[in-house]
Amino acid sequence: MRYLKILIIGLLLTLPVLATADVEDLPGSAVWYFHIDLEQMREDGPGQGVYTWLQEEAFSDIREEAGVDLDSELDSMTAFSLAGAGPVILFEGNISQETRDKVMTFVAAEGDLTPLKASGKTYYHFSGTDGDETLKLSNGDFEIDIESLEDEAWVSLALKNKILITGTEEQMQGLLANNGKIAGRNSHDGALLVLSAEKTLLQAGMNSTAMGDDADSDWESNILRNTEQVAFMMAAAADKLALEAKLVTTEPEMAESLASVVRGLVSLMAFSDDVDEEMVAMIQGTKVEARGNNLSISLAIAPDLVVRTLSE
Repeated sequence: MRYLKILIIGLLLTLPVLATADVEDLPGSAVWYFHIDLEQMREDGPGQGVYTWLQEEAFSDIREEAGVDLDSELDSMTAFSLAGAGPVILFEGNISQETRDKVMTFVAAEGDLTPLKASGKTYYHFSGTDGDETLKLSNGDFEIDIESLEDEAWVSLALKNKILITGTEEQMQGLLANNGKIAGRNSHDGALLVLSAEKTLLQAGMNSTAMGDDADSDWESNILRNTEQVAFMMAAAADKLALEAKLVTTEPEMAESLASVVRGLVSLMAFSDDVDEEMVAMIQGTKVEARGNNLSISLAIAPDLVVRTLSE
């Protein structure tokens, strides 16, 4: 089980730490993106186990601490960050008036209630946290530190069934002018990789070159230092969860080296006493392909195994 966890966590490490902008509409200048489709996870199928895990690990704490029921109010979340412009975060779902009121209370406490206008739609300025205080979401097991929203942000509730947060006023004005839609990634050179499937549950990707520009960056691993782009996807495929990751490396030799590491992990699991025969057969179905600077890894796995691995 230890080797399986290394393999799955290795795939999940492609996630950036964190309208709707459809994922197909992500701007080519994005440094990272993240999209989760909770509505698709709730449907009868392999995504339900992951959804239940999210309920237990995150949603329940948010409900207890903030009184917001993500289970009934949130259908999807899309987030991305543009170079030099900070993040854009969009929540979509059946957002209750009570939750909207809580957002406005948050703005009133740390921002300005004077309404601003763009294209006939209202938005507000959040001035940021005071002193050394940081914006964090935490449940004890994991923590997201939204450092780029500490100084200021802009918030809008004007789009139907959406809460939109941007790192700059220009981003907010542009998104409101287009009812939350943005220029798609297909209109830009050097756009980020986006993996997709018929029933996609989660997508993420990043420009790891940009992440590594900062000498103090947390993204200092041997893998990320030698990659230019990373993309990850989780999708429902019959009764299995399909996990797929793709890396664009700086050199073809690095793609081959990483492929060798993944194949080695798969082989080690076949000889582990902790892995039963059925699980070995499933893991041995991992497809690893290195072609030039591109490395692709894909795996179809039972959802209960994914949840059990994440929970251990």
